[in-house]
Amino acid sequence: MNRYQGIGSRKDTDGKVLMKTVLYPDIPRSSDDLWVQTDSGDRLDLLAHQYYGNVQYWWIIAQANGVGKGTLYVEPGTQLRIPANAAGLEEQQRKLNQG
Repeated sequence: MNRYQGIGSRKDTDGKVLMKTVLYPDIPRSSDDLWVQTDSGDRLDLLAHQYYGNVQYWWIIAQANGVGKGTLYVEPGTQLRIPANAAGLEEQQRKLNQG
């Protein structure tokens, strides 16, 4: 599923597509969450693939840890929380951005 699916857009007078702001759910801590320490070369999309089997869930790790603004790379040695229930979080994100 594309995380932009269902998010409105329009074209400006020059024909450029303008997307609405994407809203993300709060991601509370859970006893089922995993904690990892990053290594050299780790990226949010690769971690999402490793732990969720889906690179498109990178935003879940980013949102939970307050990282990823402008880059998918993560500094080596950074401790990250990998939230449980990625599918449920994706559903919450979809509902936040309907209409």
